[in-house]
This record gives sequence, C-alpha cells and structure tokens, in this order.
Amino acid sequence: MGYRLVAGALFALAAAMVEARTLTLAEVLESSAQHTPQILEAMARVRAAEGRRLAADGAFDTVFAGEAETRLSGFYDGRFASATVTRPFERRGGQLYGGYRISGGGFPIYEDERFTNQLGELKVGAVFALLRDRAIDERRFGRLQADADVAIAETDRLMVAIGVQRRAVDAWLNWVAAGMRLEVFRELLKLAVDRDAGFRRQVETGARAAIIIVENDQTILRRRALVVDSERALEAAAVRLSLFWRGPDGRPQVPPPSLLPKAMPPPLPLPADGLGLALARPDLRALDLRMEQAAQRLALDRNLRRPRLDLKVEASQDLGPEGEGGVSRTGTEAKVGLTFSVPFEQRLADGRIAATKAELAAFELRRRQLEEEIAAELQALAAAVRASARNVELAAGERDRARELAVAERRRFQLGASDLFLAIVREEAAADAEVRAIDAQLQQATAHADVVASTADLERLGL
Repeated sequence: MGYRLVAGALFALAAAMVEARTLTLAEVLESSAQHTPQILEAMARVRAAEGRRLAADGAFDTVFAGEAETRLSGFYDGRFASATVTRPFERRGGQLYGGYRISGGGFPIYEDERFTNQLGELKVGAVFALLRDRAIDERRFGRLQADADVAIAETDRLMVAIGVQRRAVDAWLNWVAAGMRLEVFRELLKLAVDRDAGFRRQVETGARAAIIIVENDQTILRRRALVVDSERALEAAAVRLSLFWRGPDGRPQVPPPSLLPKAMPPPLPLPADGLGLALARPDLRALDLRMEQAAQRLALDRNLRRPRLDLKVEASQDLGPEGEGGVSRTGTEAKVGLTFSVPFEQRLADGRIAATKAELAAFELRRRQLEEEIAAELQALAAAVRASARNVELAAGERDRARELAVAERRRFQLGASDLFLAIVREEAAADAEVRAIDAQLQQATAHADVVASTADLERLGL
C-alpha cells in the first residue's frame, strides 16, 4: 500500500513537472545563437578571414631555392649546384639569407663567379632597409590588414547575431502574446457555451422565450470565429518561432501550445549605462577598424615617398682544397654594400596619399554621423519605454474595470435586472480590454528589447 502511495505521488509530481514545462526566452536565444544559419554563416566568414590572415603570414615564410647546371657539350665542362635559404625580417624591412654552392670543371671568364673550392662555398648575409620599407612595407601592411579583417569579420558576426537574436525575441514574444489572446477568446466562448444549456432548460420550462437561444447561438458562432482566427495566429507565430528554436540537428521545430507560458514575463532589464554600451557597438568598432586600416595604408603610401637605401652585409667561406678557380677563392670574404634609388617625381605616392587622406576624412564623418544617430535612437527608445510603461498601467486599469462591469452585468442578468444583449456587450468589452492589456505588455517588452539590441547588450541577448 505504501509503495502504491509513493508511486502515485511520484507519478503526480512528474505529471505536474511536465505540465509546468514552458519554453523560455533563454532557451530560444540559446538555440538561436547555436543553430541559426545566418549566425553560422557569419562565423564561417570569420574563419575565412582567419584563413586569409594565415595566408598573409606566408609573406614571411622561409624560402628554399636550389639550382643545378651542367654542360653536356662544348669547350667548357663546368658543373654547378647551389642552394639558398631566405628569411624575411618580420619587424623591419630586409631579409636574412644563407647558402651553399659547389662547382667543378672549367667555366668561361664571364662565369668566373661560379668557381668554388673543391668542397664548395658557404655564404651568409643580410639586407637592411634604412629608409623606405624600414617602418612598414607591403608584407607587414598585408599582415596588419589581415588582422583588421579578422576583427571586422568578428564585428560583422556580432551585428548579424544581434539582429538574429532581436528577431528571436520578437518571435517568442509574439508567440506568447498570441497564446494569451487565444486564452482570452476561449474564455469568452466558454461563457456563451455555459449559458446555452441553462437557456435551453429555461425555454423548455417556459421561463424564457426561444429567441434567446438564437441570440446566444449567434454569440457562440461569432466567438468561435474569434477562437479560430486566434488559433491560426498562434500557429503562424509558432512557425515563425521555429526558425529560431531549433533541434540538436539545427532543424526548425514548431513549439506546441503546451509549452506556452501562462502570462507575459517581465520585460528584459534595461542596461545601466545604455549610452556607454551603445558607443562600444560592433558597427562603431568596425568603423574604427576600417579607420585603422586606412591609417596603415596612409603610412604605406608615405613610405613610397622615401628614397630606397639598403645596407647589405655578406660573408662567404670556401671549403676544402683549392679548386680550378685558383687561390683567389681561398679564405673568408666579407662584403658591405649600399644601394640607393629615388624617383625624380612623386606622383604615385602623392596620389595615393591624397586618396587615403580623403578616405580617412570620410570615415571620420561617417563615425560622427553614426554616433549622433545612436544618441538620437536611444533618446527615442527611452521615450518609447516610458510611454509603454504608462500604457501598461492604463491598459491594466481599463481591463480591471471592464472585468468588474462584465461580472456585475452578468449578475444583473441572472437576477433579471438586465438583458442578454448588455451582458454580451460587457463580456466582449472586457475581452477587448484584456487583449489591449496583452498588446500593451507586448509593446513594453518590445521597447525593452529594442533598447537591449540598440545598446548591443550581448548578455541579455544570449550572446
């Protein structure tokens, strides 16, 4: 007996838990952030930018080069092979290189540099950029641009995610509101249906005229139509929500009505420092990154105006016994050299500098415009939040009074002091007030969500 009681209690508890299960906004936002294709697409673009960043590092890869040559006929029988390893400097212009070469046989005088001792020649050297390419060059510029491109792709991903999550909030709120409206109209229909049996008994006893059944039937049909329309609206809202509430496989899943919350939850909390959050929005960050890219390009353009002055340092050592090139190859050879070049005209550099400066100025103006738009948007949203809170209070007051009037009118009708028409009018006015109260709550929740999205409050958006 005790076992049955415990089992029954556990079964009742499990049933209550299943019945109490509702689909929360947090669940929808989590599912949306993980599975919505738009967000996944934006994440793929981030990975593509990271791939291009890795490719930009390829400009600094160590390069191995080899060469071999032999004469198959002719007066000379020279043979030659060489290998060279080159590594660009990552923090300044220039490169480090080293190599080995070996030759045998005879070479014409115009190929005299190919002679080595019998065990070959080792060589190591470096080239240092002293003016042009010292602070920045194409390789380092490419890496800086790729770094910024990764960061820009990440800001784009956040902007896409914010937009998706904002739509997910809207879809969930409209689904909850549609369910609440349906309950209002079902209750309204129930009032008319419950009256029907009583009216039929009263008509049978002669207490009321038969026409009252017709009048009540008309009311039932009208209210059934409202229920059907509300059910259709709820189904449509559930389908829209399925685009954000997805299964583990990422496929949309339509939430059943059993998961509907019973009431509209409190709106999302507003951030304490909305303007501060808004000024750190991803779209502003993306503009800052593009300005950084333009500044880097300006530095590269100014680099073109500098003369090229490169310092070359090299040392070589022939190995083994003296080769056919003679004693002149024996010993260590050290060389230092300079190369210099400068264009007489600077039209290429001047044109690029002028274009990049104009681009920077345009970015600065665009950023100022965006900051002003954000400030104006937040002011408008703050007014909407205040107005929606006031509308919730007014709609709640109207709903409460409409309920009181409907209850009082039904009591008067039951006592014979009123007629069915007035009772129906009061009931439907109360239902309309209930729906307006739901719409006011939805409007307030939407206004709060707008603020959260506009300030890029990632925590509230489940990001």
